[in-house]
Amino acid sequence: MFLLSGASRGLGRATAEVLVAEGAYVVISARGEDGVQRAAASLGTARAVGVAADNAEPAAAERLVATAMAKWGRLDGALISVGGPAPGSALDSPEEHWRAAFDSVFMGGLRLARAVAAACRDGGSIAFVLSSSVRSPIPGLAISNGLRPGLAGLAKTLADELGPAGVRVNGLLPGSFDTERTREIAAHNADPEAYRRRREAEIPMRRYGSPPEFGRVAAFILSPVASYMTGTTVAVDGGALRAI
Repeated sequence: MFLLSGASRGLGRATAEVLVAEGAYVVISARGEDGVQRAAASLGTARAVGVAADNAEPAAAERLVATAMAKWGRLDGALISVGGPAPGSALDSPEEHWRAAFDSVFMGGLRLARAVAAACRDGGSIAFVLSSSVRSPIPGLAISNGLRPGLAGLAKTLADELGPAGVRVNGLLPGSFDTERTREIAAHNADPEAYRRRREAEIPMRRYGSPPEFGRVAAFILSPVASYMTGTTVAVDGGALRAI
């Protein structure tokens, strides 16, 4: 039984679909009530529950874990994802945008990881959805570039601290995928189609990934099949990162 935040669409939704197809039960969350309930219904009400929750709210993590325990009596892990911060430069992004992103991306992730780890009585698996910006900054996404590497360090620290309890913690570094978030970023450019063509030309596979391609990797890392895998970050980016 897995908890997935930010999973009404995009990469979180794709991961939920793979997990359910493999026989898992899921609780998915997102900020919008209508969207998360539609997503849960499409996954099948016998295996999925949708909860409207904002990771920035201090009480959200415990509420999500309590929902999972009340519904299925156990929790095996979580995919911790949150919508990306607003685009912008380091010099021009307002301080309130930085603070809001820190509360949501960093503190929200930390609170959720703590709550999930405490509920994983027989060991478990936590995966943070980070970004390729952990290893190489992405132009125009200064806030994300600043926060994601810190979250990767947190994931590594949690892997050290939770390993003795049998809880694995890993990070996922998605590159360019064909999601609403990616299209929103492209829309900030004068010519979104030209922007996409430039980005695809920089990827060895010469295309954006499809969300299910990410979902299958995430589901593998969450599953017991990856039982000796912890404290690492895995790029799912079509080869775009040049770092070894």
